[in-house]
Amino acid sequence: MTDLLYSEEEEALRSAVRDLLTDRCDAASVLARAESDAPHDAELWKTLAGGMGLAGLLVPEELGGQGATHREAAVVLEELGRAVAPVPYLTSAVVATEALLACDGSEAAALLGALASGRTVGALAVSLAAAPGAAFKDVRHEGAPCTGS
Repeated sequence: MTDLLYSEEEEALRSAVRDLLTDRCDAASVLARAESDAPHDAELWKTLAGGMGLAGLLVPEELGGQGATHREAAVVLEELGRAVAPVPYLTSAVVATEALLACDGSEAAALLGALASGRTVGALAVSLAAAPGAAFKDVRHEGAPCTGS
């Protein structure tokens, strides 16, 4: 049976993320970001992804990630949601990462490394014509890597 309580390490991760977001995600700045043309806070994402390594939590270590579990990702998601942080964590570090983890090949591995570092922001787009549970016929990489500027 899985323990439903968080471990000391998971609580330490929670505390670190919460401390950063307390300093960088006050209500006024979140509202200002929502009313701006910028989709997310690139500097905050750079800190979370590069400085703390959170973009690569679910990516295996041999591909440049942390090799953590979904529990750690859930802790991060809880804190990001609590602060309404304007970062692409769910789309890039969870959804796109999980889709690529199901793919074979060097291109998927390279994209996972780029997602893990935060240099690239991922989003999964699935055609409405795709049958539920059907295998994807191709994976496409579009656009330039995120430079954090």
